[in-house]
Amino acid sequence: MPHDPTDRRAPTDRRIPTDRRVVVTGPPRRTRPLSRSRPRTEIDEQTTLGHTYVRSLMRSQLRAALTVFAVLVLLVAPLPLVFSVMRDSSSLEWIVLGFCVYPPLVLLAAWYVRRADRNEKDFVRLVEDR
Repeated sequence: MPHDPTDRRAPTDRRIPTDRRVVVTGPPRRTRPLSRSRPRTEIDEQTTLGHTYVRSLMRSQLRAALTVFAVLVLLVAPLPLVFSVMRDSSSLEWIVLGFCVYPPLVLLAAWYVRRADRNEKDFVRLVEDR
């Protein structure tokens, strides 16, 4: 409180501690130790380990693509043989193409997109260390 000059009483000399220290006690926080080889930094720095991470993603994507290609070959390769057996019925050929080939192709494409997305999510989970 400031001293009023019109006040004739002597100011009191009370010391108010301004430098108070507060001690907080509680359980220590668990800090996550930083590992020296985080996958993201390994990939960014293009080390051998980072190259291995990226190569594993590429291998899994290639495996999915080769699976789709193999099923596609098994689906489409016998078509000339089927069409040679059905020489005279052109309407049946269109039915085979329209209803026996395209629905499995759409399902195969949907499976491939889901698989590629899952591979990428697994890779991100590995890199993010979750």
